[in-house]
Amino acid sequence: MCGRFASFTDTQDLADELAIAELAEDARLLPPSWNVAPTDPVRIVVERAAKGSTEVARSMRLARWGLVPSWAKDPGVGARMINARSESLLDKPAFAKPFAARRCLVLADGYYEWRKLSLPTTGSKKVPKQPYWIHPADAGVAALAGLYEFWRNPAASETDPDRWLVSATVVTRPASDAMAAIHDRMPLVLPRDAWDTWLDPTVRDASELLTVDNTPLTTRPVGDAVGRVQNNGPSLIEPDPEPRDPEPVLV
Repeated sequence: MCGRFASFTDTQDLADELAIAELAEDARLLPPSWNVAPTDPVRIVVERAAKGSTEVARSMRLARWGLVPSWAKDPGVGARMINARSESLLDKPAFAKPFAARRCLVLADGYYEWRKLSLPTTGSKKVPKQPYWIHPADAGVAALAGLYEFWRNPAASETDPDRWLVSATVVTRPASDAMAAIHDRMPLVLPRDAWDTWLDPTVRDASELLTVDNTPLTTRPVGDAVGRVQNNGPSLIEPDPEPRDPEPVLV
């Protein structure tokens, strides 16, 4: 958790909503996805000063989902670092430094979670699960609190345009009372009035934002197709007409 999300809102609409000053071309061209999985490219919002400048600007760029620490020997470690637990950020060297200096917003329309159900009476030991689509109750982006990092490929030359990898992780927290019926963890979905402080690189300690109330969320059970990464499209977030969950969690 959080292991899948969707990001399909038009990039320019997001740029307008978040007052983006600089929009990277690869971020603009990223196609919509209703099934974003670990190691996929994702759109992030950061505030940084350009090299050689002291003027901080808000920009949208791409990052690979799964944080790769700057000291990693290879980027494969990122697949295991798609989430950063809010309770232990400062205890993990891979997260503590970016938490102080490289916070970002991971842009989503919502995320998926799987609720474990009771074992069937047929004798099967496979725990059935009901997938849920969870998204902001009001219109607008789900701005997931994130951290980002730069990793340099030691085997790449100075002229290799791919020598630097930008990667990101999603900050998670204990589930709210409403969401705990689905899963015990949830992403930190920052409310609009927390965006500026979270992104501000001059704020070295943003710990108080780790406990803010999430943006209000709503839920709906959806079909099993989202569980396969090769499936994509708007149908993934359509209501499951016959959910296997006998008591669907509707928030």
